[in-house]
Amino acid sequence: MSDAHNEHESAIRTPKQLVAAVIGFFAITVIGIILLVQYVTADKLVGAGSESQTPDAIAARLSPVANEGFTLKDASGPKVLQSAEAVYTAVCAACHASGAAGAPKFGDAGGWSARIAQGYDTLLKHAVEGIRAMPAKGGNPDLDDVEVARVVVYLANSAGAKFKEPAVPAPAAADGAAATK
Repeated sequence: MSDAHNEHESAIRTPKQLVAAVIGFFAITVIGIILLVQYVTADKLVGAGSESQTPDAIAARLSPVANEGFTLKDASGPKVLQSAEAVYTAVCAACHASGAAGAPKFGDAGGWSARIAQGYDTLLKHAVEGIRAMPAKGGNPDLDDVEVARVVVYLANSAGAKFKEPAVPAPAAADGAAATK
């Protein structure tokens, strides 16, 4: 029984060791804090918005939103018709490149043969007005009928048709200006 009180002995046995342990603990803690503060403040810290008053930052904030990657289009200007390849890539390829929703693939003679047999006028009517899963003008109402006609010829000819590309009509504004002179 006399050994029961000696079971929980610690490494510190004298008051001198206790004082040394407490001073050592505080010294290590203070050194750790100093090193942590040194690490955090080693780089020049810049607060959020500290560059906000530079001329470049002010100019960027004041520039119109339209200057950031938007192309403004003059609605009253003459319409510039796109090529068949450009319209196909921008609008039609989404379905006709993959065959989505039953669309005949570009260059697939088997998929286009029944459609080509209906004739150019029927193909053009379906492209302009839409048919089954295909929306009118491929879903882009800004396309001119001539652009749609060009794409119809481009797609059909890629599958073996021999359609002639439609002629571009003269601009109406130019005709009106010539008639008034």
